[in-house]
Amino acid sequence: MSVYTPPSQIAQRQMEYFSGKRIVIAGEAEDLFPKQLLEVAESVTVFTTHFGYHQQMQSQGINSQFGVEYDNQDNCDMVLLYWPKAKSEAQYLLNMLFSKLGSDTEIAVIGENRSGIKSIEKMFTPLGTIKKYDSARRCSFYWGICQQQPPAFNLDDYFKSYPVTLGNHKLDVISMPGVFSHGEFDLGSKLLLDSLPKLSGKVLDFGCGAGIIGTAMKLANPKIEIEMCDISAFALESSRRTLTANGIQGRVFASDVYSHTSDNYRFIVSNPPFHSGLDTSYSATETLLAKAPTKLTARGELIIVANSFLKYPPIIEQAFNNCETINKTNKFVIYHATK
Repeated sequence: MSVYTPPSQIAQRQMEYFSGKRIVIAGEAEDLFPKQLLEVAESVTVFTTHFGYHQQMQSQGINSQFGVEYDNQDNCDMVLLYWPKAKSEAQYLLNMLFSKLGSDTEIAVIGENRSGIKSIEKMFTPLGTIKKYDSARRCSFYWGICQQQPPAFNLDDYFKSYPVTLGNHKLDVISMPGVFSHGEFDLGSKLLLDSLPKLSGKVLDFGCGAGIIGTAMKLANPKIEIEMCDISAFALESSRRTLTANGIQGRVFASDVYSHTSDNYRFIVSNPPFHSGLDTSYSATETLLAKAPTKLTARGELIIVANSFLKYPPIIEQAFNNCETINKTNKFVIYHATK
């Protein structure tokens, strides 16, 4: 049984495309295929917006960049794009990468057919030609080459801004493609903010997304020390801009669950994620809940919003020896626990 994801397995069948190339890998990569590529390529650089994957690549000795813009120090001549779940993110990565790499750069695109990878045919047309050369394991492999000079790239063009009113406070939210709450305020976050008590001390907005929750908490409780973390570089850049747009100071940083957080929070507040790529994953949230007491001060509190079908209360109960429901709708539940 292969240790690679299906998209990597189809790329593995086409190793001759990568021979002697200086490759930058981007998109929804999740495995150690970059290490095998190093056996045939001249160089391999991973550009990722996922902090956990960045750390994994570094631990394997693979050159990795984490952020929202790629720095082409390796003078790469080929892109290997793992098709992301958000079409807007794919467009962003194409525009950003090729503005750095220029014409005559080759591209291979791999992804599951259900992810909408066929969109690459039309999306790549302004840059050059691309065709499907292989199909297996419900995935496709495309290869093409950039024949036009790519347009200049401006990061500011990729942000959406929208206003949100919460009680007496109005805030501006700034977000990038692929970020939760991109261009809209979700009902779960609204219910969470409507349910919060008066906050004090150091407060962590875990999985900060576009920064709505952290910014709103600081506006409503000006004396708190707000910290915001996420695993996504797009989310972190969005949250930083949301804070700035509202004149708020806060610490925004990358963390794979609690890998880079403090351990003295008075409150941990979260609308935790439960999607990874196209599939559903609960592991990060389960770790968030189970380890929360070790990150809280004495009498510290955890407050989260979750879809009502998710079975989080037993995990919270086991970690804290208490778990109460403080608000709910047909779709969402607010859980609260005290250390």
